[in-house]
Amino acid sequence: MESIKVQGVSKRFTTKKGSVQALNSIDLAIEDKEFVTILGTSGCGKSTLLRIIGGLETASEGHVMCHGSQVTGPGPDRGMVFQQYSLFPWMTIQKNVEFGLKEKGVNKTKRIEIAKQYIDLVGLKGFEDLYPKNLSGGMQQRTALARGLANNPDVLLLDEPFGALDMQTREVMQELLLKVWQTSPKTIVMVTHDIEEAILLANRVVVMSARPGKIKDIIDVDLGKQRDYNTRLTEKFLEYKRQASNLIRTESMKVM
Repeated sequence: MESIKVQGVSKRFTTKKGSVQALNSIDLAIEDKEFVTILGTSGCGKSTLLRIIGGLETASEGHVMCHGSQVTGPGPDRGMVFQQYSLFPWMTIQKNVEFGLKEKGVNKTKRIEIAKQYIDLVGLKGFEDLYPKNLSGGMQQRTALARGLANNPDVLLLDEPFGALDMQTREVMQELLLKVWQTSPKTIVMVTHDIEEAILLANRVVVMSARPGKIKDIIDVDLGKQRDYNTRLTEKFLEYKRQASNLIRTESMKVM
């Protein structure tokens, strides 16, 4: 069953220097509970596409369907996690994770229970009463992930969520995200510029061309569900990496 259907989506931005074509005729179908990564060079429009799916941007042409309904704006069926942690600094971890549930009218007892469940899932049990300023970058991003999951959206949209983290923390967060997806399956669409990250996490890698962004190729990734750091060392992973690297290099040379 299709969770998301992108049909003929193009996007133009008007600037002081004129019109800029960010996306050109994107068609993409994403199945329910599928994990898809969108990979491309800087400026190819991958984050713009994600924001259109999330209802934060409007397409110039075409439209997006989510579970059969046209996307016309943000909605509780789609949760979004950004590279910037976007946490409320005056709220504890517990209160940050509870926030969306409170806005939805969930009673206090239930939202405390749900928030604790996801705080535990992302490995932050015991830190519930700390404020964002007391947390490392990785812990802040775990909190943002827990908040996105606590609302139980049908679709989770991730815009380079680990881009600001150091390499070691990033790898830990990648494995954590895989664990979360395996424990609580849902449709995940993640934008990244990291080739290894795109392959390690996804069922399919959507490779975009240089601007104006179009879908250049889609790589079906068959690495099984039980993936971890050692998966990167397998011959099959390295073959996927070579394939994606060649596609990205071709587009990078166009930009240069």
